[in-house]
Amino acid sequence: MKKNLINIGIRAKKASKIKIDSKIKNKVLENYLQLIDKNKKIILRENNKDIKFAIKNNLQQNLISRLTLNQSKLEGIQSSIKKIINLKDPTNKVLSRWKRPNGLIIKKISIPIGVIGVIYESRPNVTSDVSGLCFKSGNVVILRGGSEAYNSNRILVKLFRDSLKKNKIDQNYVQIIKNKNRKSVDYMLSNMKKFIDIIIPRGGKNLVKKVQEISTVPIIGHLEGICHTYVDKDADLKMAIEIVHNAKLRNTSICGATETILMHKKILKKFCNPILEKLSKNGCEIYADNIIKKNFTGKSKMANESDWSKEYLSAKVSVKSVNNIFEAINHVNKFGTMHTDSIITKNNKSADLFLKNIKSSIAMHNTSTQFADGGEFGFGGEVGISTNTLPPRGPVGLNQLISYKYEVLGKGQIRN
Repeated sequence: MKKNLINIGIRAKKASKIKIDSKIKNKVLENYLQLIDKNKKIILRENNKDIKFAIKNNLQQNLISRLTLNQSKLEGIQSSIKKIINLKDPTNKVLSRWKRPNGLIIKKISIPIGVIGVIYESRPNVTSDVSGLCFKSGNVVILRGGSEAYNSNRILVKLFRDSLKKNKIDQNYVQIIKNKNRKSVDYMLSNMKKFIDIIIPRGGKNLVKKVQEISTVPIIGHLEGICHTYVDKDADLKMAIEIVHNAKLRNTSICGATETILMHKKILKKFCNPILEKLSKNGCEIYADNIIKKNFTGKSKMANESDWSKEYLSAKVSVKSVNNIFEAINHVNKFGTMHTDSIITKNNKSADLFLKNIKSSIAMHNTSTQFADGGEFGFGGEVGISTNTLPPRGPVGLNQLISYKYEVLGKGQIRN
């Protein structure tokens, strides 16, 4: 296992030295699209093997759902690749340029990060999205998908490598670790620092926590998505009902789903029942504080202190009353995970106060937290969401997968 992983690392470093023209990059991606189209039956057949394995091993239904590919999901994969093709190559661009008094010209130039390791679970679409985004941004990628999606990931990587080969590009721009043993993940994190420049974990809390604890390689990612929607005293009722419903229930299993609703005390009599009734009627369990419980006529459970720190990832939500916007901001900053938080209000001053003072990587006004997604941001997809204090933050798409260097041009100047 160790020898195989070291060889993958050596091949990745070698491939990363090759610079590829933007037109060739797009040609590779276009050929990849064609190969997916041509091999749909094979992809679905390989995916079916994974589904059977998952059912046999009693995998949770929500994980099987994420794992499953069908015609619609394959079209989604192709759509993401098309978007990546249409985006401009972010590398080798002059980000800024200036001239010093001594005549030196300094240019800040965008460059690829190098070799990116991605560890992820369940979703085969991550394989194609990440491969496409990393390749277009000039980065080499080493993929380590979950064993539950082994066959699906393998065929999607094979097709990408076939496209690279067809265009006479080193196939090792995209590699997958085929070893299913979890020790391969440990080794990748703790012993491949000289081969991998950055690690991006995509998966559940346990996976991300493990990566954060043992990785010797820098990490881009987030541990949990405890997202908030704050309904301000100046909110529009109809808008609040629709946004909160979407933010919580559109897809409960994504990291951008709202997990806590905060409501200003002045609107409880008018807003509390309509907002929470719509959630409750659609199967959402309400965990309410004392004040919300008194105002909500429907069924609810008493929230305790631990509910403010829970990422439910299911049809459950905690609801709290706040005395003012400052209390809402303090709650978000105390219990949130710097992922995505939203305010619903018609008052632009209040909105600005909220947006400027919460620590979140994504701050929203009058919209659903479920828009926390690279595709929705126009990034052509994402390799993950980052809640790091240092950049990149938020959805990590094509333009976030770059670094930079300075080019300094002189005419014989020497420093005094």
